[in-house]
Amino acid sequence: MGRLTTHVLDTARGRPGAGIQIKLFSLAGGRHLVASTVTNADGRTDNPLLDDETYRGGGYEIEFAVGSYFAAAGVDAGEPPFLDDVVVRCSLAEAGNYHIPLLVSPWSYSTYRGS
Repeated sequence: MGRLTTHVLDTARGRPGAGIQIKLFSLAGGRHLVASTVTNADGRTDNPLLDDETYRGGGYEIEFAVGSYFAAAGVDAGEPPFLDDVVVRCSLAEAGNYHIPLLVSPWSYSTYRGS
C-alpha cells in the first residue's frame, strides 16, 4: 500500500545526521504520535516511519530534533539556537512510496520528495 522513509544530512559538517530524534504525527482527527525513532550512523532510520501495515494516506508532520543534535555535537547554533525542532508537514496519497530527506545546518534546512 505504501511506505514513508526519511534521512538527515548535516550540511554544516558534511556528514550524516546521526542520533537525531524523529517523531511522526498523524493530523487525522487531531495531532497524535504514530512513530518515534532515532537516526542511525548513516543518518537514516532503521525502519520506515510507515510501512505497508501502518501506512494510511493523509496529513502528517515529521518532527526532527535538530537543536539538541547540534547542541550535543558542540556546534554553535546561537543563543538561543536559531533552529530547534524542524517540522515538515506533508500530505500522503492513499497509496505510494515517499522518501522525505532533511538537509540541515544550524541556520537553515531544506527538504524534498526523494525517491
